[in-house]
Amino acid sequence: MLIACPHCQTLNRVPDERLADGPVCGQCKRSLTPDEPVVLTDANFDAVVSRTELPVVVDFWAPWCGPCRMMAPQFEQAARELGGRVLFAKVNSDDNPKTSVRHRIRSIPTMVLLQGGQEQRRVSGAMGARELVRWLQAG
Repeated sequence: MLIACPHCQTLNRVPDERLADGPVCGQCKRSLTPDEPVVLTDANFDAVVSRTELPVVVDFWAPWCGPCRMMAPQFEQAARELGGRVLFAKVNSDDNPKTSVRHRIRSIPTMVLLQGGQEQRRVSGAMGARELVRWLQAG
């Protein structure tokens, strides 16, 4: 499986059977499948999402959004539960307007599930960790 490092964007090949072993980037030595959400921006979004074969769920949010702040710990909990199987990422929609516009974000929080850079599905509104995990596994 190919995984673009969410930290330095280096492309890494990881055998499927090693995904649960906490693989690290060959370049920067940081986790390729962290058990916490990574921050993506207009500058690194495509380099990570389009070159990663792992499913990527992106939480589009903003710091002023009450439901977004309420959901943040739930999103982190789901990331811990599904770490190694899904890459969890957050995009601040205020700071990264190009990515938000390109993905047609109209309300926040919005979670978008991407595979190979292509949107598979989305859901808007705050949800609990269990509900988010069920939504991701339902696909």
